[in-house]
Amino acid sequence: MQALLIGQGFEYVQRSGYHILLGGHAHSMRREVTALFQTEHSVQLKNRSFSSDSGDIVVAVVPFMGESITDGTLATFLKKPGDRVAVDESIAQIETDKVTIDVVSPEAGIIQEFVAKEGDTVEPGTKIAFISKSGEGVTQAPSENAAAQPPPPEQKESVEKQIPKAETAPVKEKIKEPPPSQPKAKGTSPPPKATASEPQLPPKDRERRVPMTRLRKRVATRLKDSQNTFALLSTFNEVDMTNLMKLRSDYKDAFVEKHGVKLGLMSGFVKAAVSALQSQPVVNAVIDGEDIIYRDYIDISIAVGTPKGLIVPVIRNAENMNFAEIEKEINTLAKKANDGSISIDEMAGGTFTISNGGVYGSLLSTPIVNPPQSAILGMHSIVTRPMVVGGNIVPRPMMYIALTYDHRLIDGREAVFFLRHIKDVVEDPRRLLLDI
Repeated sequence: MQALLIGQGFEYVQRSGYHILLGGHAHSMRREVTALFQTEHSVQLKNRSFSSDSGDIVVAVVPFMGESITDGTLATFLKKPGDRVAVDESIAQIETDKVTIDVVSPEAGIIQEFVAKEGDTVEPGTKIAFISKSGEGVTQAPSENAAAQPPPPEQKESVEKQIPKAETAPVKEKIKEPPPSQPKAKGTSPPPKATASEPQLPPKDRERRVPMTRLRKRVATRLKDSQNTFALLSTFNEVDMTNLMKLRSDYKDAFVEKHGVKLGLMSGFVKAAVSALQSQPVVNAVIDGEDIIYRDYIDISIAVGTPKGLIVPVIRNAENMNFAEIEKEINTLAKKANDGSISIDEMAGGTFTISNGGVYGSLLSTPIVNPPQSAILGMHSIVTRPMVVGGNIVPRPMMYIALTYDHRLIDGREAVFFLRHIKDVVEDPRRLLLDI
């Protein structure tokens, strides 16, 4: 049909998805239709600022945040509209109750607009920003300096000419006379002054109200649940750090040269904890309803304090690792925790936790069990104290250690034996070689 009509003098035109046959004055009508569709197309593009037939605009969305995380809070924007970004460059941060997740740009380009606000609750897939790959259609907001610039002199004069000036006569200010003093009535007395015993409330302008972060809320909830659910009890002991510190001092240079990482005290305590957990497997177990689950693997959680809160990355299968592998894993997890790049999988699980409050100068504390684990080991600061060794009083670097445990599962006997095993291994690391 189309070919037949064209053969009879009609002309076939296609514009914006429409198929039109022009007859008679084909050329003139063709120009009019073309102009009409060009005008309509330009209006459509003007009204549709965030879509493009050529695929110039891409959308940055909230990524998948983990199996147990359904939403988060848009904490902060790392860029602003008009900034140029690279592929996979972070443009915003989502704060969840476990980790901070970055929203990255899917393509290189210029940020056109943010469609979410800081403080919004967002879910995976929520649109955060529109990014123009070519940079077209991005308008920069006028700067404050440009808005504050005065108009040019010629424009200022023309404005002044348009505004008629009213003649004003000087106004003489009247001298205000003081009001006549009223006579004091007899029997009246001045109001009583506030006594020092009255409570003085602090001024509100010296207080700041800051909403809790999701991570802080989650930590508070878990710690309170631990206290409400577990029968928590703590036992203490002290460790002579002389031999472990001497071991580190003697081999620290050779250790760094071979393994590329410093030899610290944490690896010694992790190995001691592994040995103690193998000797007392109930400390590595957990209550599940009316059953006890014994784990034949040891995943050590290391408590790390960050500016955003306390997190506990996990060293997987610590029973199969040596000193160097433990030190490398601790350094890697600590760096990720501090820069906010640690993942959910790196914090999930864990069968036993070690918390080192000694790095902050803590002398003694009672750590709280990290659910659903059953026990936690607390390390503290090393202090030189006088000790009796071989009948003589000598200075020794001593550390208090604490074990908090769920008394529903772990009896005092197992807890004391466990802590005693930690003490023996740390004071004589040769026990690790002999497995005693």
